Amino acid sequence: MCGRFARRSTQEILADWFGVPLEEMPWFEPTFNAAPQSIQPVLRLNRDSGRREFALLKWGLVPYWAKDPKAGYSTINARSEDVAAKPMFREPLKKRRCLVPADAFYEWRRIDPKTKQPFAFALKSGGPWAFAGLWETWKPKDGAPLETFTILTTDPNAVMEPIHNRMPAILAPGDYSRWLDPGDPTRPPIDLLRPFPDDQMEMWPVSDAVGNTRNDSPALLERMTAPPARTPAAKKFAKADPAQPSLFGNDEPCKWS
Repeated sequence: MCGRFARRSTQEILADWFGVPLEEMPWFEPTFNAAPQSIQPVLRLNRDSGRREFALLKWGLVPYWAKDPKAGYSTINARSEDVAAKPMFREPLKKRRCLVPADAFYEWRRIDPKTKQPFAFALKSGGPWAFAGLWETWKPKDGAPLETFTILTTDPNAVMEPIHNRMPAILAPGDYSRWLDPGDPTRPPIDLLRPFPDDQMEMWPVSDAVGNTRNDSPALLERMTAPPARTPAAKKFAKADPAQPSLFGNDEPCKWS
């Protein structure tokens, strides 16, 4: 279970978009190839003041009760349908929800047994959006606490469906406050975890350079003019195969769970 996304918006843009004072934001730069286990900014409510704040967290949620942080390798996504029942996500869903700012995400479609074509997905407007996320704090016996997050996924919309059977749960700006607000912990706003309107999204083929986590430049989002063509024998590979290749230890592209 894994994914990739891009965040090209500057801190100034994100501060305005999410209503957070720029001077209160931790420093972070745009990224065009955010990968699991990397440190990324998320928006949450401060536990003391209740105000919105950006924090830098590691992608891959580690439950507070985990024996070690290795649990984060398999929890970079959480299925919206299961999140209220699974122990590792149940408590964060009630009390520790967050927003993960992004401008695009990537997904791969299998062209034939040896070829995968990456695609970028973004808003037609070109503006930022926010994935629904959960965060957690893990405390080792010795050392500083580790704060981590996961991105929730849902069914695909009409834009995503030809490529893969899952997509990140993207929230509309009008739903940000409701998702972040603790509210009634017995009734978390899981109704917001639904496919994003397809008429607001677009997709385009991009270079397979995005499959290498060492690549991180605006060129990764450039549109390919001639993606690989499917042959009749390769049609059965058009949708993502159910096997989830590991991102760790190689540069094989991954899928939203």
